[in-house]
Amino acid sequence: MIGWLKQLRIAFGASFIWLVCLIYFTQGFRSFVWTAVSYQLKDRLKLSPSASQFVTSIAFFPWSIKPIYGILSDCIPIKGRKRIPYLVIATLLSLFPWVILGLKETIRNSRDQLMIFLLLQNLGSAMADVVIDAMIAEAARLEKARFAGDLQSVSWMAMAFGGICGSLLGGYALDNFQMENIFLVFAVLPTVQLLSCVFVKESPEYCKPSLKLPTSNGSNGIIGSTSDEDKSLINVHKTNTLRRNKSSKQKKKRKINRSNDQMPEKDGSFLSQLLQSLKMAGYTLFKAFRQPIILRPMAWFFLAQVTMPNLSTVMFYYHTEVLNLEASFLGTTRVIGWISLMVGTFIYNRFLKKMKLRRILMFAHVALSLITLLDIVLVTRLNVSLGVSDKTMMLFGSALSDAINQFKFMPFLILSGHLCPPGIEGTLFALFMSINNLGATISGFLGAGLASVLNISSGSFDNLSFGIAIQVICTFLPVGFLFLIPKEATGISA
Repeated sequence: MIGWLKQLRIAFGASFIWLVCLIYFTQGFRSFVWTAVSYQLKDRLKLSPSASQFVTSIAFFPWSIKPIYGILSDCIPIKGRKRIPYLVIATLLSLFPWVILGLKETIRNSRDQLMIFLLLQNLGSAMADVVIDAMIAEAARLEKARFAGDLQSVSWMAMAFGGICGSLLGGYALDNFQMENIFLVFAVLPTVQLLSCVFVKESPEYCKPSLKLPTSNGSNGIIGSTSDEDKSLINVHKTNTLRRNKSSKQKKKRKINRSNDQMPEKDGSFLSQLLQSLKMAGYTLFKAFRQPIILRPMAWFFLAQVTMPNLSTVMFYYHTEVLNLEASFLGTTRVIGWISLMVGTFIYNRFLKKMKLRRILMFAHVALSLITLLDIVLVTRLNVSLGVSDKTMMLFGSALSDAINQFKFMPFLILSGHLCPPGIEGTLFALFMSINNLGATISGFLGAGLASVLNISSGSFDNLSFGIAIQVICTFLPVGFLFLIPKEATGISA
């Protein structure tokens, strides 16, 4: 382990590896402060479950537009640099909202103002996620390409470690710290991140808008590629598309090449070149995404999110108000979830990656529906009559649901990586992740609407079991759209 990290330090530099680990650790450690946010909305602002879910969904919207950050950083250098200046901006956006919320009680206790500052904070976190992934993609090119997988592993482990630490310490902090102090303590991490940016060197680029296609990765470090093994997936649908578009692609290639590297510097102003750069990046992204081999699977993953209303905030209210579960225990369930997520990843890679994706996804949704039934057992108190404690039900349900969700998310990551055409892997993958995040945001809105329609509120959970039953039924709906997934697609990655 130490030798492996030493190799990465020699290849990329200690400051770069430190920055990667710090940013991903911070992303995972966000559970520390967002646990406090949940209690702030419930206990201090006295919001209903539906209102709290609405505020949270709005706050996380910046994660649904991640490709914009990648395109901007690719096309608009700041003082000749594309990454570090944007990372500094993102870190400042991540830092100051927590500082202000920690110092200003009036802002912290206002729903609308709190929502705005949480929105800004998520804007900074999402932008930092995109920029650091772009830096990883660029650092692992050419002679360092053999270290690309190692960089992804480092980022994943850092985020998982941050998630475990944040979940464990979040509950402890709520029992021992004031709310404002939790916000200020978390602000230490973005502060260290800001200082760390100073020590990472970035080679200056010629200070004009880049006309090269964006390469920033919008996920947690997954970089798509197309190898000989991957072609078995893409060939299922691409043959006819290639025939139709062969001549037009040749013309477009000549056209893009003329405008890409050979554009006269004297023609047009900086603004016109910038607009042309942004237009070309957006157009190329759109053209790639509209291909059926890409559009159909992404449509399924989007539908798989939006057809299932998210009642997680409602369940959080039920756990704390009816079951009287402590914040420290809820943190423990999140730790179990992180561990189960890693176990699910191992099981998928070890036993399921050669299975057809349609079968894996159908299995995942059937399993999720059965696990959701455990919430009905918990709400109806049937577990008590069977002699099973609430905490046992919570731990068991959290472990299973996070592992099964990983069986669903791993095909999304792998299929997305396979489908990304060479040249725009990063930004197209960022678009894929944004579609997934947008679906989750809409799912949150649907959950808030369902809770409102069923009159589920703080202290009134009579219709919660009915809402969960609707959620169970909706879990089966995406199974009817599995025809959108390529029939022969499997989970074998490059």
